[in-house]
Amino acid sequence: MSSDAKLQLPVIDHKPAAYNGPSREEVIALRKQYVSPGVITYYKEPLMVVEGKMQYVWDETGKRYLDAFAGIVTVSVGHCHPKVLEKVHAQNGALQHTTTIYLHPGIAQFAEKLASKMPAGLSRSYFTNSGSEANEIAILSAREHTGNTDVIALRNGYHGGTATAMGLTAHGTWKFKSNNAPGVHHAHAAYCYRCPFGLEYPSCGLKCAHDVENVIRYQTPGEVACFIGEPIQGVGGTVTPPKEYFQIVYEIVRKHGGICIADEVQGGFGRTGAHYWAHQNYDVVPDGVTMAKGIGNGAPLGGFTTTEEISQVMTNRIHFNTFGGNPVSMTQGLATLEVIDEEGIQENALTVGARLKDHLLELQDKHPLIGEVRGMGLMLGVELVRDRRTKEPANTEAAEVMEQMKHRGVLVGKGGLYGNTLRIKPPMCLTADDADYLAAMLDEVLQNLE
Repeated sequence: MSSDAKLQLPVIDHKPAAYNGPSREEVIALRKQYVSPGVITYYKEPLMVVEGKMQYVWDETGKRYLDAFAGIVTVSVGHCHPKVLEKVHAQNGALQHTTTIYLHPGIAQFAEKLASKMPAGLSRSYFTNSGSEANEIAILSAREHTGNTDVIALRNGYHGGTATAMGLTAHGTWKFKSNNAPGVHHAHAAYCYRCPFGLEYPSCGLKCAHDVENVIRYQTPGEVACFIGEPIQGVGGTVTPPKEYFQIVYEIVRKHGGICIADEVQGGFGRTGAHYWAHQNYDVVPDGVTMAKGIGNGAPLGGFTTTEEISQVMTNRIHFNTFGGNPVSMTQGLATLEVIDEEGIQENALTVGARLKDHLLELQDKHPLIGEVRGMGLMLGVELVRDRRTKEPANTEAAEVMEQMKHRGVLVGKGGLYGNTLRIKPPMCLTADDADYLAAMLDEVLQNLE
């Protein structure tokens, strides 16, 4: 890591426009008066972001930040990517909205492009506004297709904020008491750092995966509609299972009549580097894939892609999504996928992600606050603990790390049940210099705390 990286953010040639809107104080006052208190902000002094360009954002004063959280893992090819903007501006000028009851080339062209990226046999897409909605469609499709109602999800997983999606989620902090989602059962995730059985991989024999069979046998009629899981748990703190985990789980679920769904809302579109989809790192082929976030580089866009046979169940009744398939969102989605291919975004996630992870592993050797470094490509997590033996979560320390990183011009997220895991998932156009600067700042912050 060069000494220059410790001095300032990498030099760029973009100059932000002068901001002439409401002051930060006015915006805070308006939010407090008119916006639901459930709409939270990060930081003791909330950050106001008014402009973005590729991997950077600017506040109202013109201060630049490296966005290492990508709008919560949503900006894939870069804020306001010029090629995406050009096509979206043209579409906005021609037609902003009609619905799927009429023909428009956008939805067909985007679905074709998406099918070309899928495993063989997954060719039919249903588009939505969000990952929560995509997961709703996936569970509905599984239940209609199999005739079964029970669903297996994973502890520590997150699948969204709508009724069914919240039921699939297994984090007490994200579940409202009044939301009852019957028929959902949560099996153990492969969270090796905090193994619920007190075992170690590989001598554990993947007991967590085999326990899915016990969940099915004891908590369901013995037949299930589906299993849904994030290949790498995002909100859960970048929990990255051993390679065999999903192979075992998929086999068990299919034996009991269910289909297997990969929630790729955060891990898809090349973010894990070696593969386009996170599930490919585990040598499994799901029966359906749910997507959102990076699919549209910031547009409110989601989707569920599945087989011809499973897709047919959506004709059992009339189902409609007003904005799913919207011409503007389809244009943004297609343009984003084209940029991923044209600019080697997946390859960049692999090489720069490996560089950044190496830096983080070096910091783990240096700083006892780091309990574990996890993840692949540019989907990385750093779990902080107060004691490496007891693994006591360092949640207040994680919050302080975020504060101090912000002061140094770097935005990171946090996750895990205790909020003690730093989530580092930047736009995939991140450069080697950006990675070096991020690691240097984290080194400095951890040194200050210790």
